[in-house]
Amino acid sequence: MSGEQAAQDSGTGDGEALAVWDVVVVGAGPAGASAAHAAAVTGRRVLLLEKAELPRYKTCGGGIIGPSRDALPPGFELPLRDRVHAVTFSLNGRLTRTKRSRQMLFGLINRPEFDAGLVDAARAAGAEVRTGVTVSRVEQHGPGVPDRRTVAVVVTSNGPEGKREEIVYARAVVGADGSASRIGAHVGVKLNQVDLGLESEIPVPASVAEDWAGRVHIDWGPLPGSYGWVFPKGDSLTVGVISARGDGGATKRYLDDFVARLGLAGFEPSVSSGHLTRCRADDSPLSRGRVLVCGDAAGLLEPWTREGISYALRSGRLAGEWAVRIAESHDAVDARRQALNYAFAVKAGLGVEMGVGRRMLTLFEKRPGLLHAVLTSFPPAWRAFAGITRGKSSLADLVRTHPIARRALEAVDRP
Repeated sequence: MSGEQAAQDSGTGDGEALAVWDVVVVGAGPAGASAAHAAAVTGRRVLLLEKAELPRYKTCGGGIIGPSRDALPPGFELPLRDRVHAVTFSLNGRLTRTKRSRQMLFGLINRPEFDAGLVDAARAAGAEVRTGVTVSRVEQHGPGVPDRRTVAVVVTSNGPEGKREEIVYARAVVGADGSASRIGAHVGVKLNQVDLGLESEIPVPASVAEDWAGRVHIDWGPLPGSYGWVFPKGDSLTVGVISARGDGGATKRYLDDFVARLGLAGFEPSVSSGHLTRCRADDSPLSRGRVLVCGDAAGLLEPWTREGISYALRSGRLAGEWAVRIAESHDAVDARRQALNYAFAVKAGLGVEMGVGRRMLTLFEKRPGLLHAVLTSFPPAWRAFAGITRGKSSLADLVRTHPIARRALEAVDRP
């Protein structure tokens, strides 16, 4: 569907029809593709904008836990590279122990394939997709905005004649443009936790790949709140570490030491990358006018594990659904009401989980050895871990139903 086909009744003032999309989504990662799909299945006119050409590499472990699986579009087939049935835990390289499960714990994907598949699902639902375009800003007031029901999205694209700037108009906008989001800046997203993740994709011979098949490694690291991971993806291993931003040199040394301890230092990475993850503050806004944010752009991810795919998929779907309601709003009061409903839905679900995750991170920063001992030696803790990864329960459920876990986190809250 083209922008001309998206023409609506809004006028430019000189009798010409103005092309206005119902919903424009900025960013085609899991959050944006999920939002575009959710809006498009309602039959609305949806445009999904992405600055890169797809498929594109994305720094990410690629773990698909139960909540991610349950939030996928109907009929979506996961491009799994491996199915995890075992987890090796270590405490900065020591006290290594492997826990196994007869049932699959979670799946592993490569983000280029996964993200491209989600975009295809959004396109199949009716969304138009444009790649290679950069959104520089959105405007909700001023001479470039024809009326109070319209948002102007300023985009730049590269063509044969060089860079070209144009304006795309929408009744509602969803910002899903990553952790350094320009839409998030427009909304005024506030952050209270920023972490640095470093990751390498390491091709390995068949003999090494066989040893890792079906098993991941999680190492509780030497820096406060840090941990490392190895995720097998067939003929390659995704190896990474994450810690609080502030000492990039120490984080890099941790990755180098981790790789060396695993016996992988002799293999040349095909990709080495880094990224910042950002968690929202409790009072951070999720909307401004007719603009919503979701996923990394809203700072939505689990603070302890920094798991973000399930948060992206779930918040993206909510954003797409409420963007449709905002697009249908005929005045600012109703649009504001729908935006508040979106914020309530996010906070009632993901917000509660993030609150527990923050407390878990505080406990982990203080007592990583205790957490390691409990997970590897206390069967109920391992069963709880497995239940969370499969999507049978959540961190919030764990605290609500297990007195020991509740008391442990209550101790964190005491001065």
